[in-house]
Amino acid sequence: MTHSPSLPARLESTFQELLKELSCCGHQANTLLERARLPRWCRKPLFFFLGYIAKADGQVKEPDIHYAEALMKALALSTRQRRNAIAQFRKGKASEHLPIGLGLMIRLTSLLWPAPALKTAICLCHGAQVLGSPGKARRYRCEDAISHIGLPVLISDDIFESYASKVWIRKATHQQKPTTYEQACQILGVTRRESLEAIKRAYRKQVSACHPDKLSQQNLTATELTDAKDRLLRYQQAWELIRQRHRQL
Repeated sequence: MTHSPSLPARLESTFQELLKELSCCGHQANTLLERARLPRWCRKPLFFFLGYIAKADGQVKEPDIHYAEALMKALALSTRQRRNAIAQFRKGKASEHLPIGLGLMIRLTSLLWPAPALKTAICLCHGAQVLGSPGKARRYRCEDAISHIGLPVLISDDIFESYASKVWIRKATHQQKPTTYEQACQILGVTRRESLEAIKRAYRKQVSACHPDKLSQQNLTATELTDAKDRLLRYQQAWELIRQRHRQL
C-alpha cells in the first residue's frame, strides 16, 4: 500500500506499524485491541462514535451491536464499564452531531503520541464497514469522527483501502487456491525474496490470528467465523505451495 508522504514522520511510522498489525490480525480490530491496548480515556469517545456511525443509515444493524460487544470484550471491561460503554453508544445513536469536547484528550495527545488516535480510527473504520463496503453516509460519519480526534481524513482513506484489498474483495468473490509462488507469497504478506524461515514465521503469525481455538474465545458473528476459517485455509494452502516449491528448488 502507498501512503501519503504528507503525514508527519512519527504519525506515518506508527500508522504503518498498526496497519501491518491489523493485517496480521485478519483485519479484526477487536483482535488488534487485544494485542495493542487502548488507553481508558479513549473508551468514551470510541463507543459514542461507533453509535454515531451505526445510525448513519437510520437504523442500527445487528453486526454493529456484535462489533461493539466484541470491542468491550477485547478491552476486558468490567460490568460497570460495559454499562458506561453501552450508554455512550446509545448517546451516539441519538446524536446528529459530534460534541465539541468529545475526544479532546485524544486530539491533544495525537501529535506526540499518535497510537491511541490511530487505534481509535482503525476501530471506527472497522465499525463503518461491518456490513461491507461502507456507503456514503457511514463513510462520511466515520471521516467526521476521525477528523474530530485530530487526524487527517486521508488516514481513513488508507484504512478503507486496506479493507478493500484484503476483506471486501474476499467477501465479493470466491478466492481460488493459489497456483503460483507469487500468489502464495501475496496471501501471506511476504515477498519471494524472503527466506523459507522468514516466510514460515509470517505464516505462523497469520494462522495464529484465525486459529479455531482463538476464534472460540471471541464474540464473532457467523459471517466473521466463516471468513476467518476461509483465511486459515488459504494461509495453509499458500504455505504448502511455498514449502513444496522451495523443496523443488
